[in-house]
Amino acid sequence: MTAAASASANRQVLRQNILGARRPSNFFWAIVTLIGGTGFLLSSLSSYLKVNLLPFSDPTQLIFIPQGIAMGFYGVAALLLSIYLWLLIVWDVGGGFNEFNRETGELCIFRWGYPGKNRKIEVRHKLEDVQSIRVEIRDGLNPKRALYLRIKGKGEVPLTRVGQPLPLSELENQGAELARFLGVPLEGL
Repeated sequence: MTAAASASANRQVLRQNILGARRPSNFFWAIVTLIGGTGFLLSSLSSYLKVNLLPFSDPTQLIFIPQGIAMGFYGVAALLLSIYLWLLIVWDVGGGFNEFNRETGELCIFRWGYPGKNRKIEVRHKLEDVQSIRVEIRDGLNPKRALYLRIKGKGEVPLTRVGQPLPLSELENQGAELARFLGVPLEGL
């Protein structure tokens, strides 16, 4: 047995961090919509006020009705979308962890939700109630690669993040590591 294998065999707590809304794609789209929305709104204001508010073009030549109003509408819509994306990032909606603790005999699945009285989403079960780890792989137009924890009398609890599917090798490694740690079968591969 290698040193890494013996270290994982002696480990009593397995914790998997889950990436929520703070992923690079959300930062990219929040920045793009903020810049684009600001540009459209400034173009609309420039066409209305007949004062150039943009350094790289001259929107004062636009006719306010209908072009300026349309650009203002698109600018407000983009800024509202940007605000929503920034709030998701700040709140880290969907972020959290999966923790499996042999010492206490419990598992805890924790996620952050939207602000309010149910912001903290926490599911706790006994490790002895875990029947298996199920891997779901679906390719095609809407691909899905996810891990589920099958619990006696409770159904299945999703373990992986929502959004972009995990690479197949990473999904297999996480599923196999978790099944070994819990001593349950891995289904679906």
